[in-house]
Amino acid sequence: MPQQELIPSSWEHVSVSSSEAVVHLKSTDQKIPFTFKFELIRPHVFRTTFCSESHPLPPHPSILIPPARQAGLRTDSSVGNGVSSKEIRTGDIIANVDWSESSPLVSISYDNANQPLHTDLPHRSYVVDGDGIAHYSRYKRGTLHVGLGEKAAPMNLSGRRFELSATDSFGYDVYKTDPLYKNIPLLINATPAGCIALFSTSHGRGNYSVGAEMEGLWGHYKVYRQDYGGLEEIVIVGKTLKDIVTTYAELAGFPLLVPRWAFGYLSGGMKYSMLDDPPASEALLELARRMKEHDIPCSAYQMSSGYTVAEQEPKTRNVFTWNRHRFPDPEGWIEEYHKLGMRLIANVKPYVLASHPEYQKLKDAGALFTDPRTKTTAIARLWSAGGGESGEGGHIDFTSAAGFEWWFDGVKRLRKEGIDCIWNDNNEYTISDDAWQCALDQPSLKVPEGLRGRRDVGLWGRSLHTELHGKASHDALLEADPDSRPFVLTRSATAGTMRYACSSWSGDNITSWPGMKGANALSLTAGMCLMQCYGHDIGGFEGPQPSPELLLRWVQLGIYSPRFAINCFKTGDDNNLGDVIEPWMHPSITHLVRKAIKRRYAMIPYLYSLMLVSHQTAIPPQRWTGWGYESDPEIWTPEIMDGERQYWLGDSLLIGGVYEPGVSQARVYLPKQGQSDEGFWNLNAPYQHLHSGQWATIDAEWHGAGIPVLARVGSAIQIGRDVQVISPGEKDNVANLPLDDYRAVEIFPPPGRGAKEWYVSEWFEDDGVSTASEAKISRYAIAYNATKFQVTVRFVRDENSGFVAPWKTLVVILPAGDLRDVVLEQHMSPGAVKTDDQGRRHFELSRQ
Repeated sequence: MPQQELIPSSWEHVSVSSSEAVVHLKSTDQKIPFTFKFELIRPHVFRTTFCSESHPLPPHPSILIPPARQAGLRTDSSVGNGVSSKEIRTGDIIANVDWSESSPLVSISYDNANQPLHTDLPHRSYVVDGDGIAHYSRYKRGTLHVGLGEKAAPMNLSGRRFELSATDSFGYDVYKTDPLYKNIPLLINATPAGCIALFSTSHGRGNYSVGAEMEGLWGHYKVYRQDYGGLEEIVIVGKTLKDIVTTYAELAGFPLLVPRWAFGYLSGGMKYSMLDDPPASEALLELARRMKEHDIPCSAYQMSSGYTVAEQEPKTRNVFTWNRHRFPDPEGWIEEYHKLGMRLIANVKPYVLASHPEYQKLKDAGALFTDPRTKTTAIARLWSAGGGESGEGGHIDFTSAAGFEWWFDGVKRLRKEGIDCIWNDNNEYTISDDAWQCALDQPSLKVPEGLRGRRDVGLWGRSLHTELHGKASHDALLEADPDSRPFVLTRSATAGTMRYACSSWSGDNITSWPGMKGANALSLTAGMCLMQCYGHDIGGFEGPQPSPELLLRWVQLGIYSPRFAINCFKTGDDNNLGDVIEPWMHPSITHLVRKAIKRRYAMIPYLYSLMLVSHQTAIPPQRWTGWGYESDPEIWTPEIMDGERQYWLGDSLLIGGVYEPGVSQARVYLPKQGQSDEGFWNLNAPYQHLHSGQWATIDAEWHGAGIPVLARVGSAIQIGRDVQVISPGEKDNVANLPLDDYRAVEIFPPPGRGAKEWYVSEWFEDDGVSTASEAKISRYAIAYNATKFQVTVRFVRDENSGFVAPWKTLVVILPAGDLRDVVLEQHMSPGAVKTDDQGRRHFELSRQ
């Protein structure tokens, strides 16, 4: 973009009470009539605006800013009589705004800190840049920068430049491609001394240079550039990443509830739904039967868009239609699929090709964008058939009443036909012209006064349609089935999208060892941006078929992520069908793939509890190694800040990986939290105890021990059956699935010696299907204390919420080789004791 910077350089203060935690300035340059406001809107959260009539604030912000909470806040200097600065205090945070020289200069720090957490760039802080703006601030070298939704690995964004946009990055390079699929302009700078986050509420495009630029005059800086409109920026201050993420969720919305079944294995593959002989419906039923033949539990199938392909030429994808050759009886076929225990997630794309049977209807109704040059429907080139094939058509304008309603009715119809979930795909809105016009007549859309004449996509933002696309699918599912939580899977996302979509993934990745490793960095960033039921296409969506070793390593790693799916296209000689990855495709490792997937199912109580915590607190299930370990200096080294090789899954499990072929060992750093840290248990052979604060080399033979999985001493993992079960809240059981009536807890006491403390671990359960307004979440807790000869256990079952779990007994499992007895406290009696094939002793506890 052309650079057209203008800097309002003289300001006067707009009169407000000196006691208010607000600085309100007006430019005295009549040629640049901008206003600037910096205000405290709640403890630790500030709001900055920089705008004018020509550069209005984002007309539909991606988060809604609550009214300022002024109670208990104070300012320490007055304005007037030559004073041109103001200090605002909130707790131990001090913010200072100085407008004595050119553009306003904001500085934020903790009281008595040696350096500020944030400082604007002097003389160049808030800048008019053509149709948009720019915000320059100091760049802290050697610190951790994370966020921006979904950006290429490594996790640390420092020293790099990124496009703030979204595109269909089919077969992307996880280390180089930018942009990818998400546009969430949240940048967090984390340091041992504290963290600060800057978030723009715009849905528009722009870019972020995170220390990638520097000049001799200005030094090292970071700059947020926004293509259109004025700035509305939220500043969040916290001691830790947890503080930042949970506060951000209070503004953007906490992650949605996810149906419990969705933590099972989700199958996919474009080839199946593209088959004419045998018809796709028969091929997909055979796939479900083969899962059972191979004893591989599978909870759902991601139904690619081949079911919508027209039967006659041109054989293009027509959303909300069925190919009646491939699926002669959709409702009957869906019923048969449900009887095999698998739900259906239907792919839908928010555009229509000119060949779509309802294209003209939508065009006439104003449901598509308008081209201001032609004064008629804007024409886009859209994916239509095989890889890279396209045709002309138009995107649905979700600001139009006609477009939103048409989509809503289409999703509602699919749900009534039996489709369980909606897969919002290809929703990046990669249109060719920001001047295209929106309708702005969708009733739920609030249009600010004075902006009804500003209908250009650039100002409103392409990503606004991604958000409203999520809302239309979510609301339609909820209306069709008001008693069940809606499941919307989205490929693209904004901050606002995740108020409607409960799950996402990293898009059309490619099969490679580096691709598997770099994907970890995307997961960790996604979690900090509130995409917390997130994962990857295991084995790679595009590219060559994975070798047995790569597929197994990827499955072994993938089971320890919130979302576990195998889905692919694999374009090859046949550009329309592609190929598929099947769990049994390499017979030599099928037994190991089965073992890993069954472990995944056994761990669903642990994974599901993490998502219930996510819904209530916004703490991501998958976390950077330094999360909660900020006092350990090693976590601030480049190898850990890159976020590629290891991560936390909840509080209990530290997951490593193997990212090169032929490797039988892996290095893992074991973070340390204070002097009382008791270390880790290796959950794979040789099951040793390891001390914290060291790099450990772990046995990781690919067809033996598997990837490194370590449990923190003092923690626990909740375990259920290693097969697909029916959630307690499900009314129908057409597949005759077993009940979720087994619960065990794997505990990890310190080895063979006394412990001075009780270790407490809690988890949460509910019926797995109820909507957020009706969900009843119960709490369970196990505490244990270990001596040299025994482990004493306490158990709390708090079901006052009204949800009563179907399991009646609890099994406690000790680490492999731990021969101590379990002794019970309070209201429980010991039952059967057994030893499994790993040498772990199981103690059954039953309520008296």
